[in-house]
Amino acid sequence: MSRFISLLFLLSTFVFCAAAEDAVSRSFENEQQRETYQQLIKELRCPKCQNQNIADSNAPLAEDMRDKSYEMLKAGKSKQEIIEFMVDRYGNFVHYKPPFTAATAVLWFGPVVILIIGIGVAVLLTRKKKEQTALTPEERAQLEQLRKNDND
Repeated sequence: MSRFISLLFLLSTFVFCAAAEDAVSRSFENEQQRETYQQLIKELRCPKCQNQNIADSNAPLAEDMRDKSYEMLKAGKSKQEIIEFMVDRYGNFVHYKPPFTAATAVLWFGPVVILIIGIGVAVLLTRKKKEQTALTPEERAQLEQLRKNDND
């Protein structure tokens, strides 16, 4: 069992080193460009790996995205231009900070609206129940009559 755990640890080390070597193996004109590249690959999500950024992913698609980001950065494109290119190509899912649109508004406000509707329904149902349990004057008179008969 301990050999298995050791093997898993060793393999995971190679995965983390591969992502770290990516930025080291690439040549940049200045430190600012290297930092921008690091931010980009951590901010862009791999469409194939679901919830993993392209810096940590070993998927071929993530490698292509890293290569394209590097090429565009070397060509003088800004971080925002590269993000827009990736979003146009792969959709809003590729960006960890998607823009606020009608589709994302439903995701943000939908649960709140459902909660408000649920509270409203609960309040209405409790009010109806209270109204149903309230006795009319004739029912009260009948109840008093029955109570008098039981006491006798």
